[in-house]
Amino acid sequence: MAFWFPLIVLGLAYAVCRFLLMLIPPNIASIEVDASDVMDDGNQTKENSYIYIPRKGVLIQTDKVQCYEPATMKYLGYFPALSPEEVKEHVAQSRIAQKEWSKSSFKQRRQFLRILLKYIIEHQELICEISSRDTGKTMVDASLGEIMTTCEKITWLLSEGEKWLKPECRASGRSMLHKRAKVEFYPLGVVGAIVSWNYPFHNIFNPMLAAVFSGNGVVIKVSEHASWSGCFYLRIIQAALVAVGAPENLVHVITGFAETGKALVSSVDKVIFVGSPGVGKMIMKNAADTLVPITLELGGKDAFIVCEDVDVPQVAQVGIRAALQSSGQNCAGAERFYVHREIYSSFVAEVVKLVKSVSVGPPLSGKYDMGAICLQEHADKLQNLVNDALEKGAKIAGRGSFGNLGEDAVEQFFPPTVLVNVDHTMKLMQVEAFGPIIPIMKFNSDDEVIVLANDSYYGLGCAVFSGNQKRAISIASQLHCGVAAINDFASSYMCQSLPFGGVKDSGFGRFAGVEGLRACCLVKSVVEDRWWPFIKTKIPKPIQYPVAENAFEFQESLVEALYGMNVWDRLRALFNLLKILSDSNSTISSTRRNN
Repeated sequence: MAFWFPLIVLGLAYAVCRFLLMLIPPNIASIEVDASDVMDDGNQTKENSYIYIPRKGVLIQTDKVQCYEPATMKYLGYFPALSPEEVKEHVAQSRIAQKEWSKSSFKQRRQFLRILLKYIIEHQELICEISSRDTGKTMVDASLGEIMTTCEKITWLLSEGEKWLKPECRASGRSMLHKRAKVEFYPLGVVGAIVSWNYPFHNIFNPMLAAVFSGNGVVIKVSEHASWSGCFYLRIIQAALVAVGAPENLVHVITGFAETGKALVSSVDKVIFVGSPGVGKMIMKNAADTLVPITLELGGKDAFIVCEDVDVPQVAQVGIRAALQSSGQNCAGAERFYVHREIYSSFVAEVVKLVKSVSVGPPLSGKYDMGAICLQEHADKLQNLVNDALEKGAKIAGRGSFGNLGEDAVEQFFPPTVLVNVDHTMKLMQVEAFGPIIPIMKFNSDDEVIVLANDSYYGLGCAVFSGNQKRAISIASQLHCGVAAINDFASSYMCQSLPFGGVKDSGFGRFAGVEGLRACCLVKSVVEDRWWPFIKTKIPKPIQYPVAENAFEFQESLVEALYGMNVWDRLRALFNLLKILSDSNSTISSTRRNN
């Protein structure tokens, strides 16, 4: 006890000191970001507040990216569609800034993250409102999908980022015992990100945080459907860069259409793309010209599996949130529901009851559960999927209701819809809907639902619910996808230590987690002498040029001495090696005496 008592006291004292230090507010600089031109205070002039009427049909790519509120069609302004030459200039500016930033310390990089985190926490309402105005999502969905995920990523990087970017020692192996092996991580240069519209804040910050913390510059091409918010969010990043003495040109946000994105792919050192499989394939083709490494996150058709031994009301609540999240835009949401036949009717009834209670309307003009659909004419595509299912035998079990939409905005809304009697012959069960449609299909056994869930071109995520956790884990382990949640939905994305991505048409590569952070790095393998200068690499005499007659015999014995299946074989081979070396030295000595 006399020996352990001082150690216990020291341990308690250390814990108390750490706790007291936590109570001291950190000294983090505040930044000011001008938001006067993005706040809707009701005082905008007529020229800046008219109703925008988009053209019907295919989106025309002009020299301007027009921006409007999906929920009200109120015009927000425009941004230039950058030419290839302008894109290359942005990349060049970021490359110059990156050379300076690559020499920055992790202390400076962490301070950059802390300043961002402080601003986000203090300006949650502003960030969510801008996201809501640009995409039509509700404030609650913006907070869940934009604020919380970004704060979690920043917190994880602050806690563990440096550890995973430091040189990592690896085993040197039997043949290189005299060597020290390690992996070092260096910035790639300039990372290019082409991101989707569904999470305009998080989709910018997610690649930017990983790229900048690992010492890179980054140029982000935002979606033509969410350029207004993206250009404001850049102001936050630039203000934080200035606050820590970093070059302001390190991070760029660019606007435009396909030509702009194509120019970015050919100019950077790494591409991260979030979007559709079709565009992802085009990016792969363009990246092949310069062999630029790419990470593709191409959406999903996530299966939501409900076994018969669950709490039906509770799982139905999770299910409807999963299907209708982000204002019914179904961003990485559940798109296929498989429910065990024993609880099928009760589950459908519970979901229909919840759906009928959901209110749809302009998110900033009232308390609505769902907002507008961001994409033009997407409501027509959703209705076509419903019509196809109905023609093939499906039935509508229930639909939500609209709130006070207004005549000019009706086309940007779609009521949450529950379909039953669905099967895999229907397009709704095969293509990514990206809308508030809940198709529910019954299954009879675990083996059957595994086959059904794997019958998809996509492989992003899944959710499995069962009162027996081992059973849920067993089902999830047999599903061919990159992300799985057990008795929950999308919880894996809130664990930012985990990689995120899919397989098949959902893409490849990973962002988030250690894998995503290191994917922004040049991974370099390094081998050096462990006991330099006392032990150095020396080529054995038998295999020095010109090789001896017994050179291959020497190599055979060397291999067996190092990797033989048992100790006696290795000892015998070692003895033979020593004999060969001894004979070689004797031959050399004899040759020297004769000369």
